[in-house]
Amino acid sequence: MTEDWKNWKSPPGGTGNEFDAAAIGALAHLYRGEVYRSTIWRTRLDTTTNWSVVSLGIAMSISFASPGASALPLLLVGLLIGMFLILESRRYRYFNVWRARARWMETHFYAPMLFQSRKPEPGEWQDVLANDYLTPQYHIGFWRAMGRRIRRNYMWIFSFQAVAYFSKVAIHPEPLENIDQLFNRMAIGPLPGIFVFFAGLSFHIAWIYLALWTNANDKKKHQRIAGVGGMG
Repeated sequence: MTEDWKNWKSPPGGTGNEFDAAAIGALAHLYRGEVYRSTIWRTRLDTTTNWSVVSLGIAMSISFASPGASALPLLLVGLLIGMFLILESRRYRYFNVWRARARWMETHFYAPMLFQSRKPEPGEWQDVLANDYLTPQYHIGFWRAMGRRIRRNYMWIFSFQAVAYFSKVAIHPEPLENIDQLFNRMAIGPLPGIFVFFAGLSFHIAWIYLALWTNANDKKKHQRIAGVGGMG
């Protein structure tokens, strides 16, 4: 894209401020298209979430199959779930583009039309939407996308994984009697149990912090910014 596109304005008749009947019809079809694309990408988000849930279920079935079964699958599945989270965060950034465009039209065009029983007030929202079509870009960063997916779904998946793992080492092959037994059962080959414990603790602290930090960041940035950032 050249720099000229960044200064693009709606042409006369294309109605930079007001819409005629033909333009309103075209905008309605555009809105339907954005809703459709966001719906398609929403199903892709559900796919990776389902994979995570199924993987955790399989790991739990293996580890709890017998008292002598290893708890290692419950740890390894965490890596797999983490990979699914990364894939889903990338997909969410695409989904958010279509969702944000549809939401932008809802809040700046359809809502004023319904609320005031008249045409929306002229403004710059049309130019913001047009520039977003001319110079497409992500509306949020990768870490914000990951934080949102953690808050929506993965916080529960990771929590179930942690509870399942500690339940396994606490009751199999027999109930724990002291903290030394806990660390002995958590040991993985040459890795001592206390290392595994603090590694897992650090991992869960990290995703909790990311979820809280991105939540605060979202609230700060969703203050009706008059630009593409406000669409995120």
